Amino acid sequence: MRLSAATGAVVATLRRPADVLPFYLLGAAVPAIARVLTFLGLAVAYLYLEATGRLATARAELAAVDATPPDPEAEPAAFAEWSEAIAPALDPLFSPVVAVILVGSVLATVLVAAVLSAVVSAGELAACDGRLRGGRGLTAGIVGVRRYWPRFLGLAVLELALWIAATAALVALVAVVFVPLSLLSGSVALFVVLLAVPPWLALVAVVRALFALAPVAVVVDDAGVLASLREAVRFVRRRPVAAGFYYAVALGSTLAVATLASTLAVLGVGIVISLALSIALPPALDLLKTALYADYRDVLSPPEPTAEPVRRQFVGGLRRGVRELLAFVRETPGTHLVAVASMVAGLATGWIVADPLAGAVDASIAARIDGQIPPRAAFEYFGNNWAVALVTAYSGVALAVPAIASLWFNGLFVGALARLEVDLRALLAFIAPHGVVELPAIVVSGAVGIFLGVAWWRTLRGRATRAAFADALERAFWVCVGLGVALALAAVIEGFVSPYYWRPFV
Repeated sequence: MRLSAATGAVVATLRRPADVLPFYLLGAAVPAIARVLTFLGLAVAYLYLEATGRLATARAELAAVDATPPDPEAEPAAFAEWSEAIAPALDPLFSPVVAVILVGSVLATVLVAAVLSAVVSAGELAACDGRLRGGRGLTAGIVGVRRYWPRFLGLAVLELALWIAATAALVALVAVVFVPLSLLSGSVALFVVLLAVPPWLALVAVVRALFALAPVAVVVDDAGVLASLREAVRFVRRRPVAAGFYYAVALGSTLAVATLASTLAVLGVGIVISLALSIALPPALDLLKTALYADYRDVLSPPEPTAEPVRRQFVGGLRRGVRELLAFVRETPGTHLVAVASMVAGLATGWIVADPLAGAVDASIAARIDGQIPPRAAFEYFGNNWAVALVTAYSGVALAVPAIASLWFNGLFVGALARLEVDLRALLAFIAPHGVVELPAIVVSGAVGIFLGVAWWRTLRGRATRAAFADALERAFWVCVGLGVALALAAVIEGFVSPYYWRPFV
């Protein structure tokens, strides 16, 4: 076996990203889908507090207290006094019913996130396998979601159980060995316990190494949970060079990405690098281990490599993204109307919710942007906004609800800030230049989410084929590329123009 065949297959596949990356964007959207349950819990808790009069009581008591805390470092005594005064005003907000609602919603969020992670992971690896066999990755991923997700969930539960067992064994060792030895010599007891840590780390590393390859056996061999673990062990034994190559690349690239992102964070570009690599690195590693295993099984048939230069392909991809963005906006006016209504509803809600706090709690756009460095700010704005757009768009697969919720929440945040702003004219002046690009782009991302939700619903009902849903996922990908271009422009304006031009006039 040649390792170059596997690495070449990875490069050839990534040169056609629209047939694999949408599933990884779905993976990034899993937290946004699951958090809808947390939002629902917060909404139910709010309605309960409103219906029982507890919220009105808290508002009345807060109105009599200065809600802005003193600086705890400069005025520790004043801060302590403020804490004692504010605590009784917040007491009406805490009750057993509210605690049950919030804890239940958080637990439901965690559970749904775990299941959805297994679902999306099955689609990701199935898309990689399908593409490496010469088929269409997105269609293979859609089929793989339904076929493999229970096994992926089973592997995740089994791995977690093994980690818990290993940790419990270490804790038991500490309890059994450390306590008696500490009576004789604390240093000896600590030394003995430290000796147990390396074997524990080695066990965890072996477990992670095997469970990293087991999902590939599920997809390539159509194996069950335990059978996939056996096949992973056989692969490592029969192809130790290939397995070692994958482990070295996975570990080295992960450490390199973490180091690069933390280093560039000092310059303010870490978030952009992290975003780009979080989109590219996971599919690259999944493609690599799938290609190595597929070559081991003699089923590797990757796409032909493209001869087009990378720079030309990159520029062409950006142009296609802009074209797809404009076409999508023209062709889906009704979807965009729903998206606009969702954000406007959030703006109104934020204004209304923050109204009782106006005057007691202040927000200042001038203070927030004071001292910012334009290039660094532009990178941060672009990274944050594009991440929000990608997550909003692909979270909409869950029947459009998370996308609508995301638009509403973004509107809520802006509306609340506007109501608390000490100088509303300054805030409007700051938002105007970049907002004419940024806000419509966020609305379009929500419209993409609604579009995907409708497409998935039609597929579930049998009114559309899997190929049609794959087309929708691919179209959403290209629209998101166009949104990236728009948000990059908005970020440049927000970093270099918006904070400064209005100051002489306001």
